[in-house]
Amino acid sequence: MIQEFKDFINKGNFVDIAVGFVMGAAFTAIVTTFVDRLINPLLALVFDVGDLSSLGTFGDNGSVGALVAAVINFLLVGVALFLLVKAYNRMRTPAAETEPSAEVALLTEIRDLLQTR
Repeated sequence: MIQEFKDFINKGNFVDIAVGFVMGAAFTAIVTTFVDRLINPLLALVFDVGDLSSLGTFGDNGSVGALVAAVINFLLVGVALFLLVKAYNRMRTPAAETEPSAEVALLTEIRDLLQTR
């Protein structure tokens, strides 16, 4: 059981997921600060309110401004991660093409000969 756990931990996918999770958490903090310090004040100016949190309320303590900020955070993180994955896929080198086995080469040759008849 311990060996299975070591094998699981040493797989590349697990490490990739762990690194992605940590990077995502750090990036979320950056985006949250960006939205709180730049986007929210701009939206407050657009809606002519002193603070975005005073835009409206749901119930006792929830505000429309907080919902708007959360949606903006989600969209910005989603777009940034999409662009990051797209750039990663573009930079990733394709797998080297291997020569087909002798059987596959022979079968391909037979197929091509049969097609010419």
